[in-house]
Amino acid sequence: MADIAKLLSPRNVAVIGAAPKGQGLRGRILEILTAHPYAGSIYPVSRSNGEVQGLKAYPTIGAVPGPVDLAVLIIPAEFVVDELRRCGEAGVGAIIVLSSGFAEEPGEAGAKKQAEIKAIAAEYGMAIMGPNSEGFANLPLALCPTFSPAVAPGNLSLLPKMPLGGRRVSVIAQSGGMGFGFYDRGRPKELGFNHIVTTGNEACLEVLDYADHLIDDPGTDVLLMLVEDIKTGSKFSTVAEKALRAGKPIILSKIGQSDAGARAAASHTAALAGSYASFSAMAHHYGIVEGRDLEHMVDLAQGFLAAGPDLPAGRRVGICTASGGGGGWIADACAAAGLEVPELDAATRREIDKIIPSYGTSQNPVDGTAQAIRSAGYAGLAGRVAPSPMVDGIIVVMSGRAGEHVAHEREALIKLRQETKKPIFMWSYTLPVSLTLETLAEAGYPLFTNMHNATGTMAAMADYRERRERFLAAPAVARVAAPVHEHASEMLSKSRGALTEYEARRVLAAYGIGHTTGQYLAKTVEQAAEAAAAIGGPVAMKVQSPDILHKTEAGGVALGITEARVREAFATIIERAQEYAPDAKIDGVLVQPMAEKGREVILGINTDPLFGPMLMVGLGGIHVEVLKDVALGPVPLSKPAALALIDQLKGRALLDAQRGAPAADVDALAELMVKLSRFAADHAEAIAEIDLNPVFVHPKGQGVTIADALIIQHGHG
Repeated sequence: MADIAKLLSPRNVAVIGAAPKGQGLRGRILEILTAHPYAGSIYPVSRSNGEVQGLKAYPTIGAVPGPVDLAVLIIPAEFVVDELRRCGEAGVGAIIVLSSGFAEEPGEAGAKKQAEIKAIAAEYGMAIMGPNSEGFANLPLALCPTFSPAVAPGNLSLLPKMPLGGRRVSVIAQSGGMGFGFYDRGRPKELGFNHIVTTGNEACLEVLDYADHLIDDPGTDVLLMLVEDIKTGSKFSTVAEKALRAGKPIILSKIGQSDAGARAAASHTAALAGSYASFSAMAHHYGIVEGRDLEHMVDLAQGFLAAGPDLPAGRRVGICTASGGGGGWIADACAAAGLEVPELDAATRREIDKIIPSYGTSQNPVDGTAQAIRSAGYAGLAGRVAPSPMVDGIIVVMSGRAGEHVAHEREALIKLRQETKKPIFMWSYTLPVSLTLETLAEAGYPLFTNMHNATGTMAAMADYRERRERFLAAPAVARVAAPVHEHASEMLSKSRGALTEYEARRVLAAYGIGHTTGQYLAKTVEQAAEAAAAIGGPVAMKVQSPDILHKTEAGGVALGITEARVREAFATIIERAQEYAPDAKIDGVLVQPMAEKGREVILGINTDPLFGPMLMVGLGGIHVEVLKDVALGPVPLSKPAALALIDQLKGRALLDAQRGAPAADVDALAELMVKLSRFAADHAEAIAEIDLNPVFVHPKGQGVTIADALIIQHGHG
């Protein structure tokens, strides 16, 4: 791996293609670089100027005195490849290619030039950002090799005097403009930024390489990421797990959720947007917080930065307000975010009642009215709510217009934050003045102007804590014994591309998934009759053909067949199957006992081209066919992860006790999911899809029954 540290934290910088002020981007980048107090040397490289913007210029990179850590290329695309070679020969360690005109362009020429960039990087061991990048900013070093106006001279200082929470966030974006957009929106909120990285076309280094590097950086506490495509699924898992274990939240938005978004991603950086459902499942599994837009993601970041390790232990919120309407409104927003607003305990209410007038209320939301705010302040009111055992976090409804009033409370607010481990958010229903923002940031409070972002951030923080604790506590998914693995592999290797239910059951049973008892493959009418007699009750009969995967559509299924009707059913099934697919190879008819009914569930494995096998669970019938009520997770799954996946289903309550029916055996369902996920992980090179549909979940303690099974191997069809 090339040295990313040399790229993001160089001792000196050369700008190849530097120009005087006013000459477009080539002039602007040097102007921005020199406007900030970067301590390293800056070397303009220009063939036509001996001096550029007051700095001595050099005709070539080779003429620059001493070794160069970072070279910034702002030259036409057709000259980039040759210039990269000159940089390699001169010993330059890292490059930013700001130029466009590579793989994002239609045709083969741009893609070919981009491939040459990758080859040169490998040849010389250079870390190359871009092409088609907007550069980066290392804020602690005051280094801004970019043409983004967000860090141009004349704006706010690069770092606030007192960053919110004393922590910093780093940004990684494939889109240059959007990357610096996070900074432009977050800096006025007094957020401390560490790095802003725009990756461009990612000829060499991808977003995950930068994320991996910045997770190790002690100056990065939170990561904001805007991603158009993920190139390496295994690297995503590794980096996401690393961040989760380190307790450094990743707040990420994936472009390409819609068809139009996917087209935009492909045209913008020659990216191919993958399956969003699989991505979202991976994000959920690894505790990645998904963001909607710039404002939402910046607000999420400020919540995590302010709270640090003091994340809410649950989803119960105490609301303090001087405005009854504001309190009710934020309470509704809490409910929409899945938060609870419980009535406070009697002891807490007695303390609150001491400072609020008789026409206020201490139940929750706590309406102290303007009188309590004048006498006790926001800190005084919140400080009486925070100790309540009924709440896990506080939202204070306030007016950010009253900057002097908030500043008057500075010491009380600081003291409250130091004494309280529960997160306290401020929601301003008026636009805040800078004094309010500065005071609250110094005291350690995030200020929201969007109430849904405030409540959504509190919920996201509770979710993150829960997912992280579950992930860290989850036991490793036990591997099966080598002979079991080998036996299943051997059966798969001997089978055709699609395994019929009869074949699939035998392979799955090796892993303890279902069983083969009472499963008979009848090739003749007589064998079918003998099988039904052996079962001794109503049977299910299904055509078995690797060429007929959807048996019901072919008329190849008969249910509840008595012994007297077996012969007729056998003949009808064979006849209909032959009519449906005249060339199909028919192995026979599976005769099996009728499954006892239960809550109907579907389980499946689908191989995502990027992330590999993904397990799907959904409620059967209309819930999966019409409502698409399913949840996905990467394999293998631990039992806690399987239970969490079940809990994601919108219809999860249907598995609970209701209308006299006992609760379903959710534990048994989760154990089946664990076994299926282990099987899929162990045989990922062979298996493309698995379908267990339906699975009947019986009352608690009575287990599950797999009513049908299908395995499709890679290369089928």
